[in-house]
Amino acid sequence: SDFAFYEKIKVPPPTWCPECRMVRRMMFRNERSLYKRKCDKCHCEMVTMYPAETEFPVYCRQCWWGDRWDPITYHREYDWQKPFFVQFHNLLNLVPRVSLVHYHENVDCEYTNFTASSRNAYLAYSTIESENVMYSYSVDKSKDCTDVLFLKNSELCYENIDGSDNYKSTRLLRSRDCINSHFLFYCVNCQDCFMSSNLRSGQFVFRNQQMSKEEYKRALGEVNFGSFETQRNLYKEYIEMAITALHKSANLVKAVNCSGDNVSTSKNVRASFSVYNSENVRYVVRGYNLKDVYDLYGTAGGELMYEGVVTGWGSANISFFTYVDKATDSFYVDWCPNSSHLFACVGLRNKQYCILNKQYTKEEYEALLPKIKKHMNDMPYVDAKGRKYTYGEFFPPELSPFAYNETIAQEYFPLTKQEATEKGYKWRDPDTKNYQITKKPEDLPDRIKDVPDSITNEIIECAHIRINPRTDLRESACQEQCTTAFKIIPQELQFYRQMNLPLPRLCPNCRHYERLKQRNPLKLWHRSCMCAGTHLQPTTNNKQQPDYQYQNTATHSHGTEPCPNKFETSYAPDRPEIVYCETCYQQEVV
Repeated sequence: SDFAFYEKIKVPPPTWCPECRMVRRMMFRNERSLYKRKCDKCHCEMVTMYPAETEFPVYCRQCWWGDRWDPITYHREYDWQKPFFVQFHNLLNLVPRVSLVHYHENVDCEYTNFTASSRNAYLAYSTIESENVMYSYSVDKSKDCTDVLFLKNSELCYENIDGSDNYKSTRLLRSRDCINSHFLFYCVNCQDCFMSSNLRSGQFVFRNQQMSKEEYKRALGEVNFGSFETQRNLYKEYIEMAITALHKSANLVKAVNCSGDNVSTSKNVRASFSVYNSENVRYVVRGYNLKDVYDLYGTAGGELMYEGVVTGWGSANISFFTYVDKATDSFYVDWCPNSSHLFACVGLRNKQYCILNKQYTKEEYEALLPKIKKHMNDMPYVDAKGRKYTYGEFFPPELSPFAYNETIAQEYFPLTKQEATEKGYKWRDPDTKNYQITKKPEDLPDRIKDVPDSITNEIIECAHIRINPRTDLRESACQEQCTTAFKIIPQELQFYRQMNLPLPRLCPNCRHYERLKQRNPLKLWHRSCMCAGTHLQPTTNNKQQPDYQYQNTATHSHGTEPCPNKFETSYAPDRPEIVYCETCYQQEVV
């Protein structure tokens, strides 16, 4: 089926494996490393994803989208004496780029990136059609949410991960359609539930025990949610509960012939993650409303697309691209919205039949294109590590404007500086931060009701900071892009008070990484169902030796013997969780 797709879009098959292709694309997407610098056009101060030492000019959004410059003036003649990617890289370093990725109209979203049609977002990334969202990532059509990750159609949520359609709920993992609930794992259609797992249509369930309404209210009333110490102890209990609970092989909801994880309302989606409302998709992460696409990250609406990072709505028949919107019939393009029939272009808007930003007639363009593709094969680009790139390959990592540790590649496939350098990737040492700390995390009030309004004036040290005994300097004890300090903004304080939640002790970056640790990796393993029938000890296979045991509560279709089903799952074989196939899980839970 892969080869049929490549033939359909007229590209040669890839030479890199799916995971390496994914990492390569991720190196072109910097979401959360933001900097302050001046616009190279109007000289206003702006927030941008490009540091000051970037080679190419960076414009604020008003200047970049304005009419005071024309990207066509940066055009180049195709040079048959140089490899294609050398010429394209030169063009990339000439044409101005926009400071942040903002699609459509956003209001009060200065400190966000990869944002579309949103309002009042702060340090929230990949946020679509949402309002009043803070310190979050991948939020669609949601409102009044803080510290959430991969959440859609929800309101008044805190620390929700891989969920949808939740309301006024905190600490939910892989749960949907839940109301007024807290500390739930893989629960569906629940209301007023606490510290429970694998519930379906539950109400007044407390630590997986059914209670009456009066009993539940009484038990919940004894939990001091507004205390940091209480929340910390509850979180430890919650993580242990989630690990020991029964796990389904994949979080697939209304998904027909699909594999991967967190896929919903889709058909024929394979080896993909966080995808919904899509069909005939493979090797995609974070996408929706897609059809007939392969190898993408961060896409919304489009078809016949391959090897790309970030598309807005309405693109079709495009390959090898970064940051496009309403683009068609184009290849090797960067930041080219509302255009068609482009090859190797950067920053063009409302153009067609261009190569290296030079305008051609339709006839000239169509005659030149096959010659360039042949030239790409005859004179391949060779990177510093000796890897060759011909037509049909995505951009070499050397062309990325970002360092490896600035991009999402570092979040999902972390490397040390030495490891990244050995692979030929760029690395950026963090800027020195000399914040004047006014409040230590241990000096914060335990209860939210004891927090004064003046807390918004304090500079709080991140709890991951330690003093290096050799240098006597403050440094982070983690590798999570720690900002070393943070502030509580007024709307954030209002949210904590409204939801009765204590102040955080970690900076937003460290909190983001804490949430990432609760998600499964973007990998799949072939495994056997661990359902052992009537036996207590689950079946073992190679490394599938569980640390926990589970006794079935229902009769399964395979009877008393172990389940013979095999599947693909994002649970690695050496993990401690007990993982069941879809059939066995449904017989136990539903």
